[in-house]
Amino acid sequence: MKDGAAKNSPKAAVLSLAQLLAEQPAAPPPGWIEPGLLPPQGILFVGGEPKVGKSLLVANLALALAAGQDRVGFAVPAARRVLVCQFELPVPQFVSRLATMRCSLGAAADQNLLVDTRAAGHLLSAPQGLNHFLVAAREASAEVIVLDPLYSTHDQDENDTRSMAALCQSLLRLRDASKAALIVVHHVRKSIGRDEIGRAFRGSSALHAVGDSYLLLAQPSANLTAVELRFQFRYAAPLAPRLLELEPHSLWFSAAGAAPSHARPRRKVEPEDVTQALAGIGKQARHNQLREQVMQRTDCSKRTAQLAITEACRQGGIVRDNGQYRLPW
Repeated sequence: MKDGAAKNSPKAAVLSLAQLLAEQPAAPPPGWIEPGLLPPQGILFVGGEPKVGKSLLVANLALALAAGQDRVGFAVPAARRVLVCQFELPVPQFVSRLATMRCSLGAAADQNLLVDTRAAGHLLSAPQGLNHFLVAAREASAEVIVLDPLYSTHDQDENDTRSMAALCQSLLRLRDASKAALIVVHHVRKSIGRDEIGRAFRGSSALHAVGDSYLLLAQPSANLTAVELRFQFRYAAPLAPRLLELEPHSLWFSAAGAAPSHARPRRKVEPEDVTQALAGIGKQARHNQLREQVMQRTDCSKRTAQLAITEACRQGGIVRDNGQYRLPW
């Protein structure tokens, strides 16, 4: 009886470093999209302006993962079970898009790519909706879950940090309960600087707490078939920006070389920039709100914006009052 009880006893939650090292694999598992784009059980956010090709690229990546084939300039070490939850196209139209892409693959992805045909109307931000996606993930034995786009999975205010933080907790619960990696298509803010990546996404301060990697699509020129990819990774050095070219007949992107350099010197952020940023917000603003506005207006770093706010206070251009900033008049 004692032996049976010992076998069924739960594993200890508190382990020594020696025990943890003994359980550590000899080499870390490879990313599911290399180099570093999708860690095992990681969360990848994909964003860009409307109609830039986010959903097409994510569908390409989903098929590549399901087929276990290197595509769109990325290495896929092994085939994965992929569940696609998309909310923008009617199911027949989405299947038609997949069928066009499938012509380049044959049947390689047929058994591993699964589509939640009843995803529409279920909100990740509600317990019943989260349960729907968890049931679908279990039915699919999903190793990767695609959510396209994020705004269709919730009814929260994306400009409210607390609401977005709650939504991000739902993403974490979905990831942890399903043990799957997530690819999340999300919108970007209306005005972003060229060097912004993770911070370009709506609700970025909350997303930074949960995202492992960020992929931003941008139109580099008037060439409507080319997109520029920019990267930011939590656990790895970012990749250099690269270009992809869309083949309209196959609906596949392919590598088109490195992106052209757009390096330019940043101008100094002056106290007047802070005053104008605050005037643009209104009568008063919290520190984070003002800092974000300064960063948007001047394309500067967080630290530069903080220093500019401090200097504007010192010179009297703005006043800190009861935890918020206001103009002195």
